[in-house]
Amino acid sequence: MHEMSIAAAVVDQVERAARERGFTAVAAVRLDVGELAGVVPRALDFCFSLVCEGTALEGATLTTRSVRARARCAGCAVEWYAGMPPDLGCPGCGGGTRVELLTGRELRIRGVEWAEGPLPAQG
Repeated sequence: MHEMSIAAAVVDQVERAARERGFTAVAAVRLDVGELAGVVPRALDFCFSLVCEGTALEGATLTTRSVRARARCAGCAVEWYAGMPPDLGCPGCGGGTRVELLTGRELRIRGVEWAEGPLPAQG
C-alpha cells in the first residue's frame, strides 16, 4: 500500500518544517489529492495516524481535499473536467493527440496548523 510511504513522507516534511520554525507539535495537516493520483483517502488517513505516533504530529488530524482532473486541448484551447478514468478526447474539436492534464495528479501539503506557539528564542 503506497499510502503508507506517502503518509511517512508527509510526516517527515511537516516535522522538518516544525523544527525549522521552532514548533513542537502539529494540530492538523491539510492535503490536496488529485483524483488521478491513485491515492485512497481513507487508507491514507489510517496510515497517517499510524506514522504520526511518537512524532510531533501525534494526534494531528489529516484533511484531504480532492482535486478534479482538468485537461486542455493544445489545438483549440478548450478546457474540460477529464474525470476518472480520464476522458482525454477534446469535447471542442474531437482531437486528443495534444492534450495536457492541468490538474488531478496533485499530492501536496496545502497547509499545516501548529498546535502551539514557537519555542522561545535562545541566546
